[in-house]
Amino acid sequence: MLKKNILILIMSLLIAMPTFAAPQAAKQQAAKPAVQNVQPTRVTPLALVANPKEFLSKKIIMDGKFDKFSTLGLDYKKAFRDSNSYIGFMVQRDDVKDHCVPLSELKLFLKRDYAEKFVDLNTGDKISMTGVVFSNALGDAWVDITNIQILQKAQAVENK
Repeated sequence: MLKKNILILIMSLLIAMPTFAAPQAAKQQAAKPAVQNVQPTRVTPLALVANPKEFLSKKIIMDGKFDKFSTLGLDYKKAFRDSNSYIGFMVQRDDVKDHCVPLSELKLFLKRDYAEKFVDLNTGDKISMTGVVFSNALGDAWVDITNIQILQKAQAVENK
């Protein structure tokens, strides 16, 4: 009789467990912002930097000139991207014509395995980027880039 009661108790607990776990799972799902739009919103890097909150959790597409790969922003707790899994990169400001000035207010991240496909990117290469704005920490735009397309390679400068 005791075994039967223990077995019934165990079975009751097993059946009830998903009910107890469901609110916690729903809470975890709610904490992760969902991407608000399926079609990417076209934006310029400067417009994104000027108002990152407007694009938060949105899929975006923008063009820019590649500057360099960087570790800027990696491992920052409030907009965490692990430096073991991600690499950052920068694009150039398009409001400065005389010099190559990186747009450091724009934090762009690629998964390392995807970034390996772009080791031949050079400063000044024109690229198109698609991604999701996942944070506006520090008032900056933080973007997970999911796709890069090289639009035009920069002309090589000869050293004489």
